[in-house]
Amino acid sequence: MPSIWRKLQIPDAIRIGRSQKMPELGPRILFFSGGSALNKMSRTLKNYTHNSIHLVTPFDSGGSSAKLRDEFSMPAVGDLRSRLMALADETVLGQPDVYDLFNYRLNPDQDNPLLRQELKRLELGEHPLMTKITSPLRELIKTQLSITNSKISQDFELAGASIGNLIIAGGYLNNEQKIDPIVFLFSRLVKVLGEVKTITDTSHHLVAQLENGQVLVGQHKMTGKECAPITSPIKNIFLSNSLDEPKVVIANVSEDRQQMIRDADLICYPPGSFYSSVLVNLLPNGVASAILANPNPKVYIPNLGHDPEQFGMTLLDQIKTIIHFVKLADPRLASLGALDFLLIDEKVAYWELDEIEALGVTIIRADIADENANRYHDRRLSEALISLL
Repeated sequence: MPSIWRKLQIPDAIRIGRSQKMPELGPRILFFSGGSALNKMSRTLKNYTHNSIHLVTPFDSGGSSAKLRDEFSMPAVGDLRSRLMALADETVLGQPDVYDLFNYRLNPDQDNPLLRQELKRLELGEHPLMTKITSPLRELIKTQLSITNSKISQDFELAGASIGNLIIAGGYLNNEQKIDPIVFLFSRLVKVLGEVKTITDTSHHLVAQLENGQVLVGQHKMTGKECAPITSPIKNIFLSNSLDEPKVVIANVSEDRQQMIRDADLICYPPGSFYSSVLVNLLPNGVASAILANPNPKVYIPNLGHDPEQFGMTLLDQIKTIIHFVKLADPRLASLGALDFLLIDEKVAYWELDEIEALGVTIIRADIADENANRYHDRRLSEALISLL
């Protein structure tokens, strides 16, 4: 197949202007990311495309999602909910009252009996957040909350619980333990300007093997948020059915997800927890082969801040690790089809760039971070991605 070349300019005013005028016709940029690191940028990206695709992990084992996972043996839905809300239409054309409800959390400092009462008022439609929502939408939400409220045990800890998570849990239980139907429904209700799906609808857990021989079972053990940061590099990750017995299990990605990956105009490995938010999405069978089947560009945007999961890793290590995970589908292809571009901020000094280019990865420097290069600038990063297409 012959190559087609064009001069790359970032930012590209023509491409940016076209996308701003017609975001409904914007490019299909696909992100493998479940964490909160991408939520702010996703809100900005809505101004340029309504066709972005977000495949998020359902394997988290910490925070409020863990409580629902323990209660119902269901996938984690916290990252799913937060990305849905990030992409929701926040104008009057959307559903701002539903948006507010989905983002509401019960008081983390209140006693459980009082929180039970508040949840009951929400279920009955008597809560101020519910009275603002018009029927039949209010009745639909009440139904999902009623299911959740009727099935959670009396000792279920509601402090800090996300109402959006509880609503999704009710929809999951009401749809034969399937996530997609309730996600489809609420995506339409809040007018999500893009597409958000879990990479699978399975209730697996993430396991990490460290170079020192230690095995960490559960995503919360490796992020450095709920447990002490790791002190040895991660050697490998895999999925397990249980937090108690870390045995390798193979998850399969559905055909519709594979098609999304194959058809994306740009595939992005974005900033975020390197293993538990980004690379974990490459584990299910069918993901890597779909990436390799897509002839369009793939780009990696490294973290600017410290990521505990990248202990002992250089930027070159990160690049090699991404390629390794994709190569598992077809080791003969080297970096071809796995990663094309490394997008980095022009103010940050990086090493081993020659070695990265030797792998077949083109390095693009652009002004995409804030003044101190502590975090990415949401508008500049969004426009850089648009300019790549």
